[in-house]
Amino acid sequence: MTFTRVAIGSALLGALVLGQTPVDGRQEGRAPFTLVLTGDSIIMQRLSVFTEPAFTGLMDMVRNADAAFTNLETLFHDYEAPPAHQSGGTWMRTDPPILKELVWAGFDLVSRANNHAGDFGPLASQITSRYVRDAGLVEAGVGNSLNEAREAKFLETPKARVALISAASTFTPHSRAGNTRGDMPARPGLSALRFDTTYIVTPERLADLKRVAAELSGQAPAAGDTLNFGGRRYASGPVPGVRTEPNQEDVDAIARVVRSASTLADIVIVSLHCHEGGVDRSVPADFIPVFARAVIDAGADVFVGHGPHVLRGVEIYKGKPILYSLSNFIFQNETLLRMPVDSYEQYALGAEAQPSDYLDARYDLDRRSFPSDPEYWDSVLATTTWDKDRFVELTLQPITLGYQTSRADRGRPKLATGADAARILKVMTERSKPFGATVTVKDGVGHVTP
Repeated sequence: MTFTRVAIGSALLGALVLGQTPVDGRQEGRAPFTLVLTGDSIIMQRLSVFTEPAFTGLMDMVRNADAAFTNLETLFHDYEAPPAHQSGGTWMRTDPPILKELVWAGFDLVSRANNHAGDFGPLASQITSRYVRDAGLVEAGVGNSLNEAREAKFLETPKARVALISAASTFTPHSRAGNTRGDMPARPGLSALRFDTTYIVTPERLADLKRVAAELSGQAPAAGDTLNFGGRRYASGPVPGVRTEPNQEDVDAIARVVRSASTLADIVIVSLHCHEGGVDRSVPADFIPVFARAVIDAGADVFVGHGPHVLRGVEIYKGKPILYSLSNFIFQNETLLRMPVDSYEQYALGAEAQPSDYLDARYDLDRRSFPSDPEYWDSVLATTTWDKDRFVELTLQPITLGYQTSRADRGRPKLATGADAARILKVMTERSKPFGATVTVKDGVGHVTP
């Protein structure tokens, strides 16, 4: 028996002799445990050089939490890999040293499953993973196989062990990971949550579609109140609409990972990158609440959504928080160093065009899309508080990202005050009502309790 084991045994014996119960340091110090959650971080520039109180105060909130999460929606490499044939909308890439700025800001956990994970193919994703791990960040959602991409990854803190599981419902087809049967290598990529879409039309319109399908194919369509035509599934219903359902195979596989992680960690986070909306972009598509509740049922403690670049509501389900979208946290998508020729060709720009020419064409001199819509520049910093494994409170700190400021400045978050804070919290209040959650505003901060 080593001296260390003798010493530990003596300490335990002494505690028992004195009538004391040996104390696990982590259990003793776990309450309260605070977890900060943010939305998309598209970071291109240094953060640590700025000193405005509205910015540094926000960074202090991130650092002061016991753990902090963001969705890392860019790749870090030196152009070793060529751009993929298809991007998630923009070919995202950041200088590798900038990754240290997220660590400076106080982040510990990042999701990598999103529609930009495959912008420069598997090699760039693997290079990014090396930079992320070397920086000391815990990442989840990508891997050299589907099993690896779905794995829970763990963060150790003095108060709690945190697990992160990350998936995306919005992704380019080539970026979805696959497994192997042993006869060929697995496909690297991201953890995908697929979903099925059904378009609901009136019986009269379905009959019209069936006639068109018969004319084009020369075959009579199958009887019944559904039709597969043109790559879409249609069904008859009294009110036209769109119905989405999560792929059950994916739900079951991710739920198995959640159940395992819940026995290995104190707090389990499930992250989903999901652009898909319902009646409008502020409402999650039908399959998203189904998936969020399923992972809570499987043992997750918190669900965090991101991707649509706008805020969505909050739900408390079985005493656990579901945040359907936290919008943007860092949104510097206009200061990319380089873009592939595909970007320029979309707007008939020649070889002499510069990045600013591409941005002017894409956004019509800031008159359309992201620069022209104030909703994209409002967000919240969400802080969850836990007493051991019991969720206690969610706070929503309103933040702004610089709507109508210069390209060089906008996209960097700052604490919102006054009318800006009131507007953002009103949005969260109204969008949470359909989910049964009440946001109580006090001193410019939103509060949600179980």
